[in-house]
Amino acid sequence: MTVAEKEILTLTEARKAKVAKLCLTSHAHAMDLETVLPWDKGIDKSQWPKEKDHLWIYGTPYYDQLTEEQRLEVAWLETARDISMFIWLEQTLPPLYMGYINKYYDRLDEITTEYLMVFSKEEIVHTMTFKRFMELADLKIWTPPDGLHELLIETLPNMQPAAGVLFTLLIEWVAELGAMHTSQGSDIEPMTRQLFKAHHFDEARHIAFGRWISENYFETAPKQEQEQLRAMAKSVVPQFINMFTYNNEISKHTSFEFPIQSHEQEKINEIWASENNIRINNERFAEFYAWLDKLGLR
Repeated sequence: MTVAEKEILTLTEARKAKVAKLCLTSHAHAMDLETVLPWDKGIDKSQWPKEKDHLWIYGTPYYDQLTEEQRLEVAWLETARDISMFIWLEQTLPPLYMGYINKYYDRLDEITTEYLMVFSKEEIVHTMTFKRFMELADLKIWTPPDGLHELLIETLPNMQPAAGVLFTLLIEWVAELGAMHTSQGSDIEPMTRQLFKAHHFDEARHIAFGRWISENYFETAPKQEQEQLRAMAKSVVPQFINMFTYNNEISKHTSFEFPIQSHEQEKINEIWASENNIRINNERFAEFYAWLDKLGLR
C-alpha cells in the first residue's frame, strides 16, 4: 500500500478494541421496530412531550401571549421538529457510510468496516421507528433545516471520510443531547419518553465511535488538514446550535397565528439569544462544548 493509499479512519489498537465491543453490544441488543415501543397503547397528546421550560420561546414575552392549550400544541410541534431532524439525518447516513465501504474497501480495517455497517443498519431502523411514531402521533415531518441536507448529501460525500464522521457526529450529538435533556422527566408523555430513551442506547455508541475516529484524526493528520476542518467546524457549529434552539418553520405548522413569523429575523435572533435558551444550551451541551474546546473546534 502506497502513502497515497494509506488506511483511512484509522484508530489506535486500544480504540479498535473499543469499537469491537460496540459491535458486540449492537449485535446483542439490536433495536426491533415491532417491539421497541408498545405501539398498541397509542400516544397521549394531552400530556407534555417535553419539559415546559424547554419550549423555544419560554421566558420571553412571546410565550406569555400563548394560552396553555397553544403551548401544549407548540410542545408537540417542537417534538415533531426534533424527530424530523433525526429522520433527515439518519436516512442520509447509511448511503454516506456504505459509500465509504464501497469506495475505500481496501483501505478500511475490518472492525471499522463492520461498525460502519452496524451504524448504517441501526440508522435505518431508527428512521422507520421515528416515522411510525410520527404517523401514530399525527405529526407531519418538517422540511430539512437550511443547509443541513445539502451538507449531508452533497458536501460530505465529496470530502475525506474523517470529515464525514466528524460532521455527522456534531449534528447527531447536538440532537441527541437536546432530545434526552428535555424528554426524560417522570411527567413526560410515556411513549415519547420511551422513544428517545430506546434511541439513546444506539446513539451513545454512535457518538462514541465518532469521537474516537475524530480524536484519532486530530492526533495524526497533517496540521494543514486539521486546520481546514477546524475552520469549517467553527463556522457550522453555531449554525447547528441556532438551528436546534429555534426553527422558524414552526409558524407554518401552528393552528393559530404564531407570534413570530418566519421572516422576522430580529425576533428570531432575540429567541436564539434569550436568557432561558442560553441557560438550557449551556446545561445540555456542556459535555459537547468541552469536547469541542479540547479539539479546538469552536
